[in-house]
Amino acid sequence: MELRDYFRILRQRGWIILLVAVLTAAAALGVSKLQTPIYKARVKLSVVPARPDWGGSQSTKDLLSNFVINIKTHSMADRVIDQAQLDMSSYDLLEKVEVSAELSNFTIDIAARDPDPSVAMQIVQTMAEIFGDDREEWNQLQDKQDRIDVHIVDDARDAPLFRPKMLMNGIAGGILGALIGLLIVYLLEWMEADILRTPQVVERAIDVPVLGSIPASTEHATRSTHRSQRLTR
Repeated sequence: MELRDYFRILRQRGWIILLVAVLTAAAALGVSKLQTPIYKARVKLSVVPARPDWGGSQSTKDLLSNFVINIKTHSMADRVIDQAQLDMSSYDLLEKVEVSAELSNFTIDIAARDPDPSVAMQIVQTMAEIFGDDREEWNQLQDKQDRIDVHIVDDARDAPLFRPKMLMNGIAGGILGALIGLLIVYLLEWMEADILRTPQVVERAIDVPVLGSIPASTEHATRSTHRSQRLTR
């Protein structure tokens, strides 16, 4: 097809693409509003070895993965529940918690999701404090050069909305709808591909110049005849 054919298709059927995009975007926003809002809080723990040499740094990096495992345990969850007075089981709490280590900057990230932002903040703050206290007790039993300092970089002060993301869902729904609309237009054009709509298309199809065409309707032909008679007069 030539470029003008694409313009013709957009002019005739572009409303289909627009309509489907609007409908799917509205549907995505509607589904998002029905979802329960989930908030996410996080705390970062800094893990610093007492010996700032290469050996101490490598040992600390090796320990970070072990620290992550020790934080996300049922025993830790039970302690957090008791200290923060949370009404949930250790299984429920662990499902809400994500713990990861960032080896490049010697930190541990503790995140928690909950419909109540204050609960999410309580979980991460309490978990970070308990683990920090445990490491401090361990340090007291070690030589100073073998200690590993663990402290909270910053307290949990807020819990931003984690989901649903209304704007992103609406945009994604609109893009999906536009693609579906394009598919519908393509199918309609494919079903009508054997229809020769214009003299130019006929000429390209049979490679013969078009000398005339039949009017689209009798009424149109009558109007054309009357117009010709007036001109000859």
